[in-house]
Amino acid sequence: MDINKLIKPNIRSLRAYQAEEIPCRIKLDANESPFSAVSGQRSAFSFKRNLQALNRYPDPQAASLRKLMARGLKVRPQNILHGNGSDELIYNLITVFGGPVLYPVPTFSMYGIISQALGERKIEIPLDNEFDLDTDAFIKTIKRSNPKLIFLSSPNNPTGNCFSEDRILKIIRQSKGLVIVDEAYQPFSDKRSFIPLVKTHKNLVILRTLSKIGLAGLRVGFMIADTDIIDEVNKVRLPFNVNALSQRIATEALQNRMQLISDIRRIISERKRLFKELAGMDGVTPYPSDANFIFFKVKDGERVYSGLLRKGVLIRNMKGVADGCLRVTVGTPAENAAFIKALKLIL
Repeated sequence: MDINKLIKPNIRSLRAYQAEEIPCRIKLDANESPFSAVSGQRSAFSFKRNLQALNRYPDPQAASLRKLMARGLKVRPQNILHGNGSDELIYNLITVFGGPVLYPVPTFSMYGIISQALGERKIEIPLDNEFDLDTDAFIKTIKRSNPKLIFLSSPNNPTGNCFSEDRILKIIRQSKGLVIVDEAYQPFSDKRSFIPLVKTHKNLVILRTLSKIGLAGLRVGFMIADTDIIDEVNKVRLPFNVNALSQRIATEALQNRMQLISDIRRIISERKRLFKELAGMDGVTPYPSDANFIFFKVKDGERVYSGLLRKGVLIRNMKGVADGCLRVTVGTPAENAAFIKALKLIL
């Protein structure tokens, strides 16, 4: 049997997302929080108690978790849908509404990967020289191709910046399809969230995740949208998509809101210190960030990346996406200091 004859053409040409695990002393490549959102004796006791209930299926509606998240975001629970990370929600949106799917580049790679996996046409528009949205190009493409879905990651991964609010609003108003503003990194930004605008813009969808604030291992994401959109996407959501442990641990973490805020502030403080250090180095160009990472350019990205790896520091090489550029996650003060020390030696 020739298995290639059975595989759909769009899958044959698809390259799998590379989430390679490289053992390293200091891991600053995946935009994870250096702080766990759940710790202490109380958490250990709660975890043990929850293990005893694993013979039962989880709440398919994740009602308690959605209610708690809704309270924090100041929306109604019926305007929230839970997902196994934001990736699943992106997958479900494209499954329900189809394409064309429009997004800027460089950006989060899963928009393109999932579009191709589902056999939908994808349209990519390069960012401008300031890493902002090329509004004219977007508007022309909207009028010509009428995309069903437009994905805008703001703050953007990997560039770290928020897109201009007026440009996002212009795209929302011009689009006849849905505009999804992916706010995975918004907790680290001083720019306002687009969540309040869901009430007045029916085609606006917001994505949020707990992965960047200390709960990456749980795989919990949320979609905030008009109830009509929530109801349609819920049709394709798999039952029990967020497991019982993830629901309970996420609920416990969200109840300890002050700890989450404290950790986010520590990361922002370290980001500012890290940016200042990078900006003071010859041959390094860091770009302003609203996220929990910094995107920076060097003369020889391959050499710097390999040199850091040899010194036990793993960051993200953006080769093929933005040649000569690297992305470093903001770690603990000790991890950031070790990264800076190693980088100075290499340079």
